[in-house]
Amino acid sequence: MLPRPSTSLPLRSPVTATTAPASADLRRWLSAPGSLTARLRLHGVVSVEVLAQGRMVLFSQERQVLGCQAAHVREVLLRIDGRAAVWARSVTPLSAVKGPWAAIEGLGTRPLAELLFSHRRVLRGPLQASHLQPGSPLQRRMARTWLGHAHPLGSNLPSDALPRWARHSLFWHCGQPLQVLEAFAPWMLSLPSERR
Repeated sequence: MLPRPSTSLPLRSPVTATTAPASADLRRWLSAPGSLTARLRLHGVVSVEVLAQGRMVLFSQERQVLGCQAAHVREVLLRIDGRAAVWARSVTPLSAVKGPWAAIEGLGTRPLAELLFSHRRVLRGPLQASHLQPGSPLQRRMARTWLGHAHPLGSNLPSDALPRWARHSLFWHCGQPLQVLEAFAPWMLSLPSERR
């Protein structure tokens, strides 16, 4: 049985991690509450590239959280002024896509934040930070799609190093979970995570 959130979830959730993030900049991004897309927009035009969407087998951590082997998965690359900044993966049970999370299928290139932060009945659990272990199935999946899509052909943008740190949290809508993982490109971590 999945744990249900209370209706009094904190707006600013603490981040937990097994290995402490090294820099203060990184810690600020990993613990920043609210919409990540809104924070990225402080630094330029944000675009969403959908890398994959549909029924997929889940990774171990996702199976534990959702309690199923396969789910509806959406993987995207968030860019700031064309430069790859965040690899994001959202997962929800297949039954939830026929119910409260149905709108995820029609998002296209719109950010998931439009769905998550515009609906008052969506609740968010605590943010959790994780170091992406080299060679792990999740890291290999992220690396494969990152390297294939992060550097636009014909672009003069610098080559982007692979994300090493991510955060994830569980959102609830009408009793149905949706986990969102966001992995950050190293280059963007020196950007301020809030307006100064």
